[in-house]
Amino acid sequence: MTDAQTLAKKDVVEAFMALVAERGADGVEVGDIAQHLNVPLFELRRHMDTPLDLLEAFEREIDRQVLERVPDELMQDPPRERIFDVLMMRFDAFMPYKPALKELFREARRNPIFLAAWNRIAVRSQYWMLVAAGLSPKGARGMAQAQGMVFVFGRAFQVWLKDDDPGMARTMAELDRRLRGAERNMRRVRGLSRLAAPLRFLTRRRQRYPTEPAAEFDDPPYRESSRTTH
Repeated sequence: MTDAQTLAKKDVVEAFMALVAERGADGVEVGDIAQHLNVPLFELRRHMDTPLDLLEAFEREIDRQVLERVPDELMQDPPRERIFDVLMMRFDAFMPYKPALKELFREARRNPIFLAAWNRIAVRSQYWMLVAAGLSPKGARGMAQAQGMVFVFGRAFQVWLKDDDPGMARTMAELDRRLRGAERNMRRVRGLSRLAAPLRFLTRRRQRYPTEPAAEFDDPPYRESSRTTH
């Protein structure tokens, strides 16, 4: 339970994701969130307009976690290796919310309006992932790059939802394959051509920059992990 006087948006987001994991995306109403937090509706209204606001806040928080985890030495590596590492850090941050994300993806597959809204949110997040990887997206072309990365990440995301390996071997392989596909299909888009460097030492890189998914929003941004890659 949460005291109304101490309620923060992160509390509302956590409650929303917990309820989605339990009931499905279409089974959560605003009143359910208020009841879960033990706060009146007028207090909840201070933190949200619609549940989509909570999804956007969730993605923004994941952005923050990834941006905090990116080590300075990552910028010494080739561009394509950098974006690979950044996107794998995003999967790490997603891990505690996997049940909820499965339900949200199920809803997106049958609800094109929700899918379009989530895509809009995801484009903004992928823009920041490109920034985190030092790929400098600019203007309208930068947003086109971000949309391309939504497709790349989204295909790997579908594999991740079914990937029970702690090392995420299948997810890593799919992300590698999709990045190579982006290289072939989007070479003419200025900026994405910088992803053309071959992805080398895949296993070494995940050992070099291990992360452990945060249990909640206030966890330390970067911790050592015992993940074993394959």
